[in-house]
Amino acid sequence: MPSPVAVEPAAVPVAAEVPAEGCSLSAEDLEGEDETAEAGEGEGDDGEGETPVVGGEVPTGPLYTADISDEELARRWKDDIASLGSMAVGFAHSGRLVNSVQFPKGEGADWLVVQPEIAWGTQESIDYLIAAIREVRSRFPEAPPIRVNGISNKEGGYKRPHKSHQNGRDVDVGFYYPTVDPIREREREKYINVPLNWAFIRAVVTKTDIQLILVDKRVQKVLYDYALSVGEDKAWLDSLFHPAGIIRHARRHRDHFHLRFHNPKAQELGRRVQPLLSLQPEHNVTTHRIRSGDTLGGIALRYNSSVALIRKANRMKGSFLRAGQRLAVPLRGPCTHCPVPPPFVLPPRMLPPEPKAPLVASVGAVAATEAKAVTDCAKPVPAPAPGTQVAKSTGSAQPAAVGAESVNAAAAVQAGAASVSNAAAVQAGAASVSSAAAVQAGAASVNSAAVQVGAASVSNAAAVQAGG
Repeated sequence: MPSPVAVEPAAVPVAAEVPAEGCSLSAEDLEGEDETAEAGEGEGDDGEGETPVVGGEVPTGPLYTADISDEELARRWKDDIASLGSMAVGFAHSGRLVNSVQFPKGEGADWLVVQPEIAWGTQESIDYLIAAIREVRSRFPEAPPIRVNGISNKEGGYKRPHKSHQNGRDVDVGFYYPTVDPIREREREKYINVPLNWAFIRAVVTKTDIQLILVDKRVQKVLYDYALSVGEDKAWLDSLFHPAGIIRHARRHRDHFHLRFHNPKAQELGRRVQPLLSLQPEHNVTTHRIRSGDTLGGIALRYNSSVALIRKANRMKGSFLRAGQRLAVPLRGPCTHCPVPPPFVLPPRMLPPEPKAPLVASVGAVAATEAKAVTDCAKPVPAPAPGTQVAKSTGSAQPAAVGAESVNAAAAVQAGAASVSNAAAVQAGAASVSSAAAVQAGAASVNSAAVQVGAASVSNAAAVQAGG
């Protein structure tokens, strides 16, 4: 391989990127570098351009920071930048983080921050993640701490080995296991605590403004099957686990969840201050991904920067570049090549359907139904006088249950305390009077009933004498 050339603007050889050696972090704490590992990677808007807009129209003004006028924003950006709060500038894979907030290093038994130095995010992202974790804790008080891995650098920008995690909206979170210690096996889905992990995902979806959740499809299947088994709505689950839904497959995500949150205020402010970045040189930085043929001189020319500024920002001693490497490029003026995110409109949360309440008919409707049933019922046949013999059925008998007799419509039963029930099984001696029954004193009219009296089958319009 030719040796690197330090003269600009001559072309500098581009070497294939190789993983760093001597890394002390485990696979649990690192996300692999894979071109297909994250949805929508590469140049562009990382899928954010598909965010729905209200009424199908692009908003003409700010929606979530409308209380700050453009003039006030410019003044505070120049003189009191901290008062604006967190800002997610640019995109998840090409952006910066202003006024970042560090994830709390420890909160009892709720979570464990693996790398505090790269656990910086927007205030909204931090609040969302804490809310989801505490929701799990409220349902499962004995749950072990969850591992919060990487979020962003303090100022955002490229964070090796990730393609995204650049503007404070991406968070890597480990799985819940039976204990706080992760089980470092390849097939993680066989060892994770499935109820806790589903509770966490459900909390993220229902309690936060989540944009996407990246996790291996084999872990997805375990979570989906469990959620279905505990009564979650299938249509709702299908919408979440759909290839274009919130929960998406990503290779090298078999040991953690990758969360990306919507940040209404931070994203909108980041878009609004982008033209003002040149007023704050330390924030006026973009990211460039090295491609074959790139040189430091060419990159500096493209972004109105300088070789010295690029080397300083990236702590470079020479001019050697690697394919896939990402460089922070300080700008000396407004960036004319930096992509600007589209106006942001927060989509509605994908909540599960409300449980259906049992149908309760009104008193009037019940009364009307009963009255109609009484009107439609066949009139009862008067009971025979005591001592009268019971006429046996000459027609074909109705099917009868073993040890019971079937009494057809319009049969009258005299049994002391008789029972009347529309299409009900009634034991001899019991008394059960249903709606739409006409009951005579000392006897009962049975309409379409199966009566257990220990006697023979009585046909339509037969009279049954008590004790007969």
